[in-house]
Amino acid sequence: MVEPPRMAGETELLSLRPQSLEEFVGQKSLREKLRIYIDAARMRKEPLDHLLFFGPPGLGKTTLAGIIANEMSGNLKVTTGPALERAGDLAALLSNIQAGDVLFIDEIHRLSPNVEEILYPSMEDFSLDIIVGKGPFARSIRLKLPAFTLIGATTRLGLLTSPLRARFGIVEQLDLYTAEELSEIVMRGAGLLRIDIDPSAAGVIAQRSRGTPRVAIRLLKRVRDVASVTNRSRIDASLAKEALEMLSIDHSGLDEGDRKLLRALIELFSGGPVGLATLAAALNEEQQTVEDIYEPFLIRKGLIERTPRGRRATPAAFEYLGIKPPSGYARQMPLLEGAE
Repeated sequence: MVEPPRMAGETELLSLRPQSLEEFVGQKSLREKLRIYIDAARMRKEPLDHLLFFGPPGLGKTTLAGIIANEMSGNLKVTTGPALERAGDLAALLSNIQAGDVLFIDEIHRLSPNVEEILYPSMEDFSLDIIVGKGPFARSIRLKLPAFTLIGATTRLGLLTSPLRARFGIVEQLDLYTAEELSEIVMRGAGLLRIDIDPSAAGVIAQRSRGTPRVAIRLLKRVRDVASVTNRSRIDASLAKEALEMLSIDHSGLDEGDRKLLRALIELFSGGPVGLATLAAALNEEQQTVEDIYEPFLIRKGLIERTPRGRRATPAAFEYLGIKPPSGYARQMPLLEGAE
């Protein structure tokens, strides 16, 4: 049954994140490797080697950092690359770290060069170099740090500098989730949120979650809102579809923003190719928003493609919008790197 609203703040305090590798759903290959790495480190009574997770947002990088801290019996300290503006910010964070702790830096590719330089000896030698004084009286003091594990997360691996990337002993990619895995995540989340939901409804939500657990949980909460307002005691497949259609999310997971991009590409530019800057201007969006938010999913769905001349709609995009492609319009697959 969908329970009445809790007191203010009660829902926010309820964590849906799994606390162990056994509770974590999906990423089977990664979980198996992490279990080996963690068990081996515990047997040697050493901190786990530094890890770097990369992949699209919402796949569980932060959750895995918390799990690793729990498994290694350490505390988790969380920060982000943009938050560490000065070298002193990182120095203050590292000076308070304890042996066995896990330091998680999200969006690590956005670290400033000065902060990154401080991080190198901390990762390699567990030491912190501090400059005392100014001008000719300046001197460097090296402080010893307790052994800790640094976990970095990034959505754009290519923006990491080579020296920083080379200092991670473990580099792993997180993949998109299957509909079955997402359905299991929705059912688990519904249990923690005390939502009465049919497995078929969980499947509907999973199918429209873009392969991302964060999206699946967000959609589950919005379906719950509709159930509460319409006084439904149980969420079934028809209610889930009704709620998601209200949110303009179709059976493939495309939302109004995705359709707006496809319509602009097809109706304004005859399917393309068109440059990213021009397309972003037509949508009144930032180029990075188009490139990072909309394009990856549309490319995976086979609705647009990147070519040397710009973005181009595929015949499947015309079919999706119910528009007949221009005469002679054919998909032009870009050559693979090194192909002739």
